[in-house]
Amino acid sequence: MSSAMGLKSYAAVDLGASSGRVMVGRVDPDRLELTEAHRFPNRPVRTPEGLRWDVLALYAGVLDGLRAAGQVDSVGVDSWAVDHGLLDADGALLGNPVHYRDARTEGVARKVWATLPPRSCTRRPGCSTRPSTRCTSSSPRAAPPSSPRPGGCC
Repeated sequence: MSSAMGLKSYAAVDLGASSGRVMVGRVDPDRLELTEAHRFPNRPVRTPEGLRWDVLALYAGVLDGLRAAGQVDSVGVDSWAVDHGLLDADGALLGNPVHYRDARTEGVARKVWATLPPRSCTRRPGCSTRPSTRCTSSSPRAAPPSSPRPGGCC
């Protein structure tokens, strides 16, 4: 909420591996004030297809946080960023994204690196050789052949 005195308010949405939160930063020429507007759990959901992100719960938590933040001048979002959701041609989410801790990605990196050197993947943002942050682009390689596959580094 901008004012004549130069006060600006910004909301920051942080989607972490186990929780999410909405922070509000109020800034004027002489100070920065940070407050937590809302915190909510981030719990994966086990489905017959595997471990999935609970997108609807995350969305509800973000909306609750933005309502609690009040009027702001801008919103930024940061997330864990090792998973992805596939969208249709109209931008609708095709399903809850597979969680990075789902067993389907175990061993996939070795298969990818059999045809592509690991360094060619890890030099690109979003890719890692650590099991907790499996290469984002190797995740589609673990999907069943009938699943849509986005492009990527691996």
